Amino acid sequence: MINQYPLWKYLLIIAVIVPGVFYALPNLYGETPAVQISATRTVRIDSSTLDRVEQGLKSQNLVYNTASLDKRGIKLRFDNTEIQLKAKDFLQQLLGEKYVVALNLLPATPSFFQRFNADPMYLGLDLRGGVHFLMEVDLDAAVKKRELDYKRDLRTELRKAKVRYSSITRQDRGGITIRFRRPDHVDKARSVLATDKFKDLEVVSKEQDGEVYLWVAISATAKKEITKNALEQNITTLRNRVNELGVAEPVIQRQGDRRIVVQLPGVQDTAKAKELLGKTATLEVLLVDEKHDLASAVQGRVPPGSRLYKMRDGRPILLKNDIIYSGENIINAAASIDSQNGSPIVRITLDARGADINKRITGDNIGNRMAVVFIENKSETKKDASGDVLRDKNGREIKVTRRIEEVITAPVIKDQLGKSFQIEGLDSVQESRDLSLLLRAGALATPLEIVEERTVGPSLGKDNIRQGFRSVMIGFVAVLIFMAVYYRSFGLIANIALALNLVLIVAVLSMFQATLTMPGVAGIVLTVGMAVDANVLIFERIREEIRNGVTPQASIHAGYDKALSTIVDANVTTLIAAIVLFNFGTGPIKGFAITLSIGILTSMFTAIVGTRSVVNLIYGSRRLTKVPV
Repeated sequence: MINQYPLWKYLLIIAVIVPGVFYALPNLYGETPAVQISATRTVRIDSSTLDRVEQGLKSQNLVYNTASLDKRGIKLRFDNTEIQLKAKDFLQQLLGEKYVVALNLLPATPSFFQRFNADPMYLGLDLRGGVHFLMEVDLDAAVKKRELDYKRDLRTELRKAKVRYSSITRQDRGGITIRFRRPDHVDKARSVLATDKFKDLEVVSKEQDGEVYLWVAISATAKKEITKNALEQNITTLRNRVNELGVAEPVIQRQGDRRIVVQLPGVQDTAKAKELLGKTATLEVLLVDEKHDLASAVQGRVPPGSRLYKMRDGRPILLKNDIIYSGENIINAAASIDSQNGSPIVRITLDARGADINKRITGDNIGNRMAVVFIENKSETKKDASGDVLRDKNGREIKVTRRIEEVITAPVIKDQLGKSFQIEGLDSVQESRDLSLLLRAGALATPLEIVEERTVGPSLGKDNIRQGFRSVMIGFVAVLIFMAVYYRSFGLIANIALALNLVLIVAVLSMFQATLTMPGVAGIVLTVGMAVDANVLIFERIREEIRNGVTPQASIHAGYDKALSTIVDANVTTLIAAIVLFNFGTGPIKGFAITLSIGILTSMFTAIVGTRSVVNLIYGSRRLTKVPV
């Protein structure tokens, strides 16, 4: 009996199909409006928080379906968006700013499936709705900041080596110039610059007006590393901010050399997302220049090495250019109230490097003033003199970036500081909370500008799902009709395999929690057409064997065996193309490549192993005079 499978092969097929159907089923239940509560790093969410939330909702007659507590926080599900919005406003007021209360859409999968980690696949921004940002990173600012760090380190190391210099100046076009009081100190300075601490610097001797000086610049290799690290730090910071917002399944990835794509599927509170991600706030700590005359600086005679800033009340203040430390040295920030005067403050904790710098600088400058500068880049719409919005030739609004720099506070250093200190001079408790959240989520290595913003409404997402589902079904039904008419009984068997193929694709996407987008739907549609190719090759080979006078059972056996190599070759080459698309493509192309790759693998299983098992069951033990193909 050449067309019979041993029992273990049938058991293997069942072991694949049954879990596949089980893990595909959660996708039938859809989503429900939900409120997600997550905590900042200053508080914890536990069962007492859940009890407080449940009691509060009951007191307001806000009915929820389920409330659950997991490692990400509390999730509350509601029947409709009206109750969801009311509950969100109430819970934000009840819990305060220490907790992040965000609107979301959560799967309505029964708890029975969740016990087995059977969750629906994620839907991308174009299918679920949400917000999309394209952000551009100012990488030149990262190099400038590193040059300022080197400038400070050079001063420290040259003083330690007792090398007398007249000035160390950073040039506007890049690079640092070191001038010396005595020519013999040039060689001593070179020995200092030859240490490992300055291995990324290129040193060139130059001469001007009979004076020899050193020009120091960061090497090209080091600049590439700096910009790469700055981009990665910004991506990490954005992920932290998204976590603070409480968004599930975010997409944050690099695009090109200096851009970052942020997609937040399912986010309904898009204004809050833009407010948090769009802010590029950071802090810089500088010493107040008290040696030079402030009035003279206000009149335009700003001394070298200093810069004029403004306090929050508009008063001018003269600060030294050298940054002591910045927001990237902050590892924690918490909003609080000063116990002495009741004013809002932010308590800052520094990393080891920042603590060492803080200890050294404050210890050397007791009695002097130290200023905390708040820096934020705001993107605004450009307008003409009459107030009308200016647009480019494509009709898009022209955006301009405005850099806001203001001194929050400039207290006198009364004692040596270390790892912790506090920021005073804030206007309100709300401001202290917002500032602490931004700093706690991480400082951006370089400023970001939102160059593109798109909001996809839930209704548009539903239309995309409906159209995508319709395209899959039209292609699926067309193939079913063709196969049933042209190949009769064997065509119906191929149709069963095709249906199982779709189920297995959905199951694999769900098991690996992959994100399905419209290009991914296109990949599934393509797979539907390709999946039946294998059966067409097999059935045509069977017909050819019958025309050659081979017996029906032998024709079936030869059809499957002889077509196998052709099927494998065709699918492997397509799979290679899909892998290349995934490795080198961007987000939408990756989505297409993923579903295409999964579809190729599942179709080979269902078209070859699946259909043959059904054919063997129906026809394998029968005496056939003809084959219904």
